[in-house]
Amino acid sequence: MAKEEPLSTSKDLKELQKKLSLLVESIQNNLKVIAFMKSPVGQYLDRHPFMALTVLVFVAMSAIPVGFFLLIVVLTALAAFVGVILLEGLVISVGGLSLLCVLCGLSFVSLAMSGTIIVSYVMVSSLFNYWFPPSPRGTGLLSK
Repeated sequence: MAKEEPLSTSKDLKELQKKLSLLVESIQNNLKVIAFMKSPVGQYLDRHPFMALTVLVFVAMSAIPVGFFLLIVVLTALAAFVGVILLEGLVISVGGLSLLCVLCGLSFVSLAMSGTIIVSYVMVSSLFNYWFPPSPRGTGLLSK
């Protein structure tokens, strides 16, 4: 019974690796991704993966505060049509300053999270390579 478990785990890992490689290939063959990777920003992020991860985490985390800010802007613009122009200016100013503070905080948090993700990735991959050392050529997951 203990012998069957590693075989199913190995089979599951092969299947997962196949699905992930197909997903990565489909993303890499996307025309928009190819055009972005040829741009100067794409080339810079390709050479600096930590910066790319930091930007990705920052953009993902800042979506909700930016959405709330835009919602407040739209609602106050509607209120301005009713005649509350002074309130609109005050709310947008306070909201803009609040958004600035939140985004500055999120930039530090995303930098810390990117560092944590990188360190976790290195630790997990090191442990994985320690527990499951690479097999000799021709007997690995990609031997076909």
